[in-house]
This record gives sequence, structure tokens and C-alpha cells, in this order.
Amino acid sequence: MTPLLDLEDAQQRLLAMAAPTQGETIAVESAAGRYLAEPLLARRTQPSHPLSAMDGWAVRGADMPGPWTIAGESAAGHPFAEEVDAGRAVRISTGAIVPPGADAVLVQEECRRDGNTLHFAGTAPDPLSRHIRPRGLDFTEGSVLLSAGARLSPAALALAIGGGHGTVPVRRRPRVTILDCGDELRAPGEPLGPGDLPASNGPMLTAMCGELPCDVTRRGPVADEREALLAAFGTADDADLVITSGGASVGDHDLIRPTLESMGAELAFWRVAMKPGKPVMVARRGRQIVLGLPGNPVSCFVTAFLFALPLIRAMNGCTNPLPTAQTMPLRGSLEPVGKRAEFIRARIHEGMVEPLRLQDSGAIAPLAVADALIVRPAHAKCIQNGDDVPIFRLYG
Repeated sequence: MTPLLDLEDAQQRLLAMAAPTQGETIAVESAAGRYLAEPLLARRTQPSHPLSAMDGWAVRGADMPGPWTIAGESAAGHPFAEEVDAGRAVRISTGAIVPPGADAVLVQEECRRDGNTLHFAGTAPDPLSRHIRPRGLDFTEGSVLLSAGARLSPAALALAIGGGHGTVPVRRRPRVTILDCGDELRAPGEPLGPGDLPASNGPMLTAMCGELPCDVTRRGPVADEREALLAAFGTADDADLVITSGGASVGDHDLIRPTLESMGAELAFWRVAMKPGKPVMVARRGRQIVLGLPGNPVSCFVTAFLFALPLIRAMNGCTNPLPTAQTMPLRGSLEPVGKRAEFIRARIHEGMVEPLRLQDSGAIAPLAVADALIVRPAHAKCIQNGDDVPIFRLYG
């Protein structure tokens, strides 16, 4: 029997197989969620001129405490065209260019206008430039806005556009084919006979992968027959990644592995020391990676979270594709762990994480309400109420 791989070792082996897809240039407004193929450099300086951070009056600090003669106005998009000379003040709006000669902005609440004369009743800004955003405060032309591999979040899109970009270089969306395998499976909503089950894993995996930049094709249910599996894999020749669910264990009807071997695929590893999800299988078929996940819904979900999603991120060029753990106090207690790492479905409530009562790998109802996985390393000791535990957030 093939020995079990440690989870971390298995993840690193899988990610080492992931070559980023080719780069392409697309409109920045269509790039949400994509990953940069190259560093993104600023094409302009932001702000390009000193700007007022407040509504008020632009003056020379040397003229404090006034009074001043009002010379005009500087509004956003409509700068004051002249230089501010001694004894003159310019009305200024938030985001407007500070006119040449002015080195201070007085907030409007501390000023009083009397006809064409401005009076000041407050304290001079300390420093004088306190309410002025200097040129280049955000970034300067030629500086790195975002590194290669960065994900284009909504804020990153704003940064790219602010930096002068209308298009961005990103990785091509990986092509992913999902095969739902098993004689007992029926398409969603179909009538069920004795021993039949609705094929939920394929739609679940499609939804999980669809939250990342990839083009997903789902096929199945595929029968537990060599010919049916050969035909299904044959339709996925152009896929970068094929994800199967079911058929990857050691039963008489688990035919994924022998079918792949008959097609010339090379087995990379099989069976991981984790619970749920031990029968994870990874193979290479030419340039294509095949990831075989367990058929039990919870095992399928957990292994997709820990293997399939990081792999798709890596194919997109993401530099940190694995999920990030955080710590949270436990509500309840947990028993010691054996030789396999365990992932406990849990709910977060009032700043604590609580294991769900039912942890069976076939139970979909608790999985549907879980919003976290409690991470229990192999050989971990018992955990008491209030102790900190590492968790993965599943959503948000």
C-alpha cells in the first residue's frame, strides 16, 4: 500500500507541477479578480500637483494671521491660474490644486469673509502644509504599483486606473474540466432509484472553481466503466486541469487511476494523511494535471479547498496560492488527533469558533452551514474551551 503523504508535502508537490498560463492583455475594467502576469508600473504621478485636503483658503504662511484680499478660487478640475502673492487668499475646495505661492490651507470653519477680505480666527496649521497633499504622495511615475502575481481586487483596479492604465497584462484563465464519477449518480432533479444519489459534487466544484479566474466545463455523471471514463477524459484534451470526484479510492469500481495509467498518464502521488479526504490522487497527462478528489461530499469540498483552489491560483500566477490560517478561541473542546491532520467543520459566532456536532464526511447539511475549518495537525493534543485554534475561513 502506498504510504500516506503529509498534507504540506502533498500541497507543495502539487503546486510545483503548476506552470502559470500564458499572459494576455485585457481591458482593465474587465480584469477584476485576475492575476497580473507582469509588474504594473505607474505611468503618471499621483497627485500630479499639490492638492488641498480640506475646503478652505489657500494662503502664504508668511502672511499669517492676515487679513487677506480674496483673489479668486481653485476648484477640482478648475485650478486658479495665477500665483498667490503676498496678502492674497484663494478659495479652495478639497482635491483642488494648491496655487503656486501658497503653502498653507486654512480650514473654512476658522475663517470669516467680509466682502472681499478674509479674516482668520484660528491657529496656524502645524506644520503649515498640514492640509496639503504633496505631489507624489500616493505614487510617482515609474514606481511599481502592483507586483507580478498580484490579484486585481476592486481596490487594485482603482490603483491600476489611477496609475494611467487602460489595459493590464494578466494570465490566461486556466481551462478546467470537472468529471463527476459514479454509477450511483443522477443529474440534479432526476428521479432516484434504490441506491441512487443526486450528483452534487460536480455543481459544487464548479461553483467553488468559478469564484476564481478559470473557464470551467462540467461533464457527467460518468459511469464507473473504463470506456465511459476514456470518453470523458477524451473530451478534456484541451483542459489545463481535470478534476474528478469519486473513483479515486481502492474499491473494485474505483477506476480513475487504472484508466489514467492506460492512457499514459504519470501518477505523481496518491493518498494524503488528512481527514476527511485521504484518497487524493494527482497525475500528469502530458501538460495536463489531473486531480482526483474523493466522492464523499465533505471530503470533496475540503480537498478542493486545500488542493484544487490553490492549484488554480498557482496556474494564474498567484505568488501565495495556499489559504491563510488565522487563530480564534474555541467554544467547546476537541480530542487529541491521530496520524492524520483533521479539518473540523465549524461556525464562527461572537468571536469564537465552534465545531459542528456532525462531522461525517457524507453529511452535506452541516457543511452547508459551516463557515470555517478548524485545522488540527497530526498528533495535536486535546484543546479546551477558550484555547486558540488555527482556522481557515471558508467565505469572505
